[in-house]
Order: sequence, then structure tokens, then C-alpha cells
Amino acid sequence: MEESAPTLNLADVRRIIEPLYEGQKLFTGESVMAHAEGVVDILRGIRDDDDLLAAAYLFCVWNQLKNPKEWLTKHFGRQVCELVANLKVVIDVSEKARSREGEARISQQPDAVRRLLLALCTDLRVVLLRLASRLQTLRYFAATKAPGAKEYGAETLALYAPLANRLGIWQMKWELEDLSLRFTEPEVFHTIANNLEETREERVASIQEAVRRIQALLASRGIQASVSGRPKHIYSIWKKMCKKNLKFEQLFDVRAIRIIVDSVEKCYETLSLIQESFEVLSKEFDDYIAKPKPNGYQSLHTVIVGSRGKPLEIQIRTRAMHEFAELGVAAHWRYKEGSKRKAGEHEEDRVAWLRQMLAWKSDVQAAPTPEAAKDEHIYVLTPQGKVLDLPAGSTPIDFAYLLHTELGHRCRGAKVDGVMVPLNTKLQSGQTVEIIAAKVGAPSRDWLNPDLGFTASPRSRTKVRQWFNAQEMEQALTAGREKIDKDLARLGKTAVKLEDLAKRLGFNTVDDLCLAAGKDELGQKAIENVLAPRPQKNPQEEEKLEPAAPKKTSEHEKGKILVVGVDSLLTQLARCCHPVPPDEIVGFVTRGRGVTVHRADCPNIRSLDEEGRDRLIEVSWTQDESSVFPVQILVIAADRMGLLKDISEILSREKQSISAMQTVRVKGDVHMTFTIEIHGKDDLNRTLAAIREVKGVFSARRT
Repeated sequence: MEESAPTLNLADVRRIIEPLYEGQKLFTGESVMAHAEGVVDILRGIRDDDDLLAAAYLFCVWNQLKNPKEWLTKHFGRQVCELVANLKVVIDVSEKARSREGEARISQQPDAVRRLLLALCTDLRVVLLRLASRLQTLRYFAATKAPGAKEYGAETLALYAPLANRLGIWQMKWELEDLSLRFTEPEVFHTIANNLEETREERVASIQEAVRRIQALLASRGIQASVSGRPKHIYSIWKKMCKKNLKFEQLFDVRAIRIIVDSVEKCYETLSLIQESFEVLSKEFDDYIAKPKPNGYQSLHTVIVGSRGKPLEIQIRTRAMHEFAELGVAAHWRYKEGSKRKAGEHEEDRVAWLRQMLAWKSDVQAAPTPEAAKDEHIYVLTPQGKVLDLPAGSTPIDFAYLLHTELGHRCRGAKVDGVMVPLNTKLQSGQTVEIIAAKVGAPSRDWLNPDLGFTASPRSRTKVRQWFNAQEMEQALTAGREKIDKDLARLGKTAVKLEDLAKRLGFNTVDDLCLAAGKDELGQKAIENVLAPRPQKNPQEEEKLEPAAPKKTSEHEKGKILVVGVDSLLTQLARCCHPVPPDEIVGFVTRGRGVTVHRADCPNIRSLDEEGRDRLIEVSWTQDESSVFPVQILVIAADRMGLLKDISEILSREKQSISAMQTVRVKGDVHMTFTIEIHGKDDLNRTLAAIREVKGVFSARRT
């Protein structure tokens, strides 16, 4: 049973860590202890959570202890230890995402870094710690004018302020934005700040007068409400001026009043009273109660004309809406059930929802189930700090191919966080990967084997296949060109241009011609025919087939039934279908070459016209068991050493003579065609079954 965690006392936490932090400074120059206290002060106003505040104090102790996990768990409990450990990972990865030269690379790839940080955060409170830490850093820059503020401000506007906005922590968001604008656009910031200061008296007087009128109006109707002026932050003023191309004097919402009532019904009742009692600028009305903003914000907005003729924005909301608007989602995470130590369990579903909401796939989307929010990607870094998005389960080979196809081909090793690892190692979010590549290299076929786990990305597997396909095509082109050159030499046609030959054979290019020849789709006969055309023979006249060794048959009285293998009429077995006993067969009477014996289902027989069918006669097989018949078989197998030897041994054991053999490579496999002599179909079936048992053979069949 798990021991209960010690009761946390923040004063004790501070007392314990103060000696550890003495004299230490952060990269920015800020004191570690001062930074911790600043982060705690920021978080106190957002969430009353002792674990969270203790983790804020302890953010920098991990690297100073010999056994930090054991020490943190013993003194502060498992939850605090996990928060500190997770925060350390996020901080380390954030620093990796910067270039080593100091350039704020995060601002160049905010989406990728944001997804990486969220993938690393097992508890969303770590995001709150990171945001509060960044806000404290900006406050330090504002107070000390230390160098580096502009880069931190750019990072904040690109990554951290949008995170705070999506979490709905507007108090933190506004300050992050204003301080960042102060560092990135100092002239704009000071101009707007001076304008606000110059009109402060007039603005305050106008707002106070409007507040008194609205309070009296609501009291007269029995509506209990809190009415107050609302400050406008500088960054939002600047964004509106840029977006709508307005001058400062043209803004309607520099002066604003907030009205907080008890219910939604009172919100609309109050809106109705305001519109009846004041001059309203109708174009400036927004109902964010009926249609909340993507980040969950709800309120009614309208603009009236104040007593001095100046526009005055009115915001109307319930107390619950106001709490959400001020502190956001984080304000509503309270431990309502059980011990605080079970916080992670209670927040699990909420974290899953927020992760998908933070993905920014669309401005409005429904809350997904935890299953739908499951991470399907990992986010790893290059040695230069660039964040790459890969499918979950990816390996260093996938990483290399994502960077560059050639780097993937030449990949021979990898370092993950500085340690050499096998190429089929599964990568994790936050790791830094360095590829070790050969000057010249090629992928391995093992990379396509799913059982070996070298590639998880479809993109990587496609690149590997494309490389092998290109190599096979190149080999086929070379072999095809050599074959055509030899065929032309045999025919005495070496002067023929390949471009002309390709055109006459119906190919678009010489490469297409050579590829067909290399794949044995084009033979010497076709080249001979096109170079020395001869009159086409009737397709029914199969004398064009080279006759096999002649077999003797005898003629039966009137039925003209020939028995293949018995002395008498000249016969030959058709090479188009290679019949063997006990196939159903039929004889075709040729002109001058006797009878050709076909299988009854031969395509050439089925396609005969009426005249051709008149030349068919009945035939049957001889009973002579010593007779042999040629047949073609096709074996498809994976290419390997010793394959042909193993198949030849099978044929030898089965006492089958090989009269011809042809081998072709097709997409990495080997297609072997054998012509063997058999006694009958039983012989054939037994031989094919034995060949199928050979290692690497995919199929063996009669052609």
C-alpha cells in the first residue's frame, strides 16, 4: 500500500531549498531564489494548490541532488516529485529548441514547439508552471533592463501567450503580451502607454459618472449587480489598431465598464435596460453567451455613448463567467473528491480535452474522448534545435528520411541524446537525434521488413521501395539495351537507330523499349518481324509454333480418334497450353504439319471461328506409362543465395528433366520459368508441392 505523502508547508519548503539556491543565478542573470518566489506569487493568484506551489519552489533542485527522485518523494510526496521531474524535461527541451548561437528558434517554429511541450506534459499543471516562469522572467527583464529581453519577448508572443489564451488564463496572458510588446516594439508600447496616461483623468471621470448612472438604473429595477471600470491592456489596443487600421482616438473600448450579475437571465435583462437608457452604437454588439469564443469566454458586449460623447464599452456577465474570464480553466480545477494526492487521476479526462483543444486544429471543436486525444505523434529535435513531427513508434531511419531522402539512404547509425543506439530504436518525444551517414550508401531490404521494426513511417517505406524500384529499373534498362543490341547484331541490323525501332514497335521512348526487352516482354521475333515484315498468317494456322519432338499416333476407323503416343499420324503438343495427361485435349488439323494437340480450355481453341472448328478432331492419351510430356512451371520466390540450387535438387529428386529455364527479377522478387518433362499430372502436382516447401518460395504453379 502506498504511503501517504507528507503534509506540505510552503514556509518549510522555502526554508529547505534556500541553502540550495544560495548564490545561484539563471541563464538570464536572475537569482534562482528570486525567480522561484516570483513564480509562486504568480501561481497563488491562479490556483490554490500546495503541490503546484511547492513544485514552483523546487523547479531548480533536480540537477543539484544525487538522487533527486528519492529525495523529493520522501520530503514532498510523489505528486510534487512528478511535477518537478516533468517540468525539468520541459525546461531542458525548451532550451534545446533554441539554437546554440542564442537565436530564439522557438519563435520560428511555434506550432512544432507547442506540440512538443504539450506531448511532454503528463500533468497540465506543468504548463502553468512554465507559463508562470516565463512571466516572472519578463518581469525581471522589465525591472532590470538586462540584455536578451527582445528574444524572450518574441518567443512569448509566438508560443507562451497563445498557450495562456487557449487555457483561458487571461490575467497571465495580458501581462505576457504587454511585457513582450514592451520589449519587441518599444516605441509602439510607449506611444500607447503615453496616450492612455494623457487621457486618464478624462477617462476616469467619464467611467465613474457612467458607473453611478448604471448602478442607479439597475437598483431601480431591483437587479443586484457589481459595476466597475475595466482596464484595457496595451497589446490588445495595438492589435486592434493594426487589424482595423485605426488611430488611438478611434477606438471604442479604451473606456469600458463591467457589470456582474447573478444569472444569465439577468444578463439579458440588464442589456435591455442599458440599450433603453443610453444611446447605443448598434454595430458594436456581441453575444458571447449564446456563442462563446473558442477558448470558452462568455459575456455580452455592447458600446454606448457616454455623457461626454465618448464611446464606452459595456461587458455583462455572471459571476461564474467572470471567474472563468479572469482565471480561466485553471480556476475550476479543484480537488472535490478524495485526497489531493489523487489529483492526477481526477484531471486525466480534462487534460485529454485540453490537449486537443490546444492543438488548434480548428477554432471551434467539441471535446473529444480521452481515446481520441491519444497522442499519435512524437516530437524530436535535431542537434540544431529544430523540432520534427513523426508518427508514434518512429525510428532514427524515419527521422533521417524526414530530414532528407539522401540522408535516409546513407543512414548507417544514430545517436539519441548523445548515445549510440540501434537503427530500430523507437524514439520518444523530447529526444535529440543525430544521424551518422556514410558518404555513399544504399538502404537495406531489411528496412521494409515489419517484423524487424526499422521503419514506422509510410513515407520512409515508400522512399526505400522507390530506391529499390529505381535500381531494378536501371538494371532492366541496361539488360534490355544489351539484349536489343545482340538481337540486332544477330539479324545484321546494327545500323538501325533505337529511336526508330522504338517508334515502329509502338514505344514512346528508347527507355520504354529497353525496359520491355529487359523484362522479357519483347523478344527477337518481334524485332525481326518489324524490321522484315512478312505477310500475316491466319491465326488459326498454328504451324508458326515450333513443333515439339514428334509423337506417333494411330487413326481409329471412322471416328478419327487419335491416340497420342501410338505409331501413325504425325502429332505435336501445342506450346501455347502444354497439355499433359490427364488434361482434356482436342486435336487441331494443321496444313502440312499433322495434328497439334491442345488442352480443351486453351484460349486459342476457344477463339476459333466456325471454319477453324471444322478442323478439330477427337484425341486421347496413350496408356503407355513410359511416355513423357513437356510442361512449363512458374516459380515466384524471394531472391537469395542458393535458391536455384535448392529447386534444382527438388527436380532431380523427383527425376524431372529440365529442358529450358528462364529467370526474371520483378520488384525485388525472382520469377523462374522451367520447362520440365513429366509422365502425367500426378508427377506435376507432386513436384510443385515439393517446390513450394523450399525456403523463400511464394508460389509454384503450372503456366
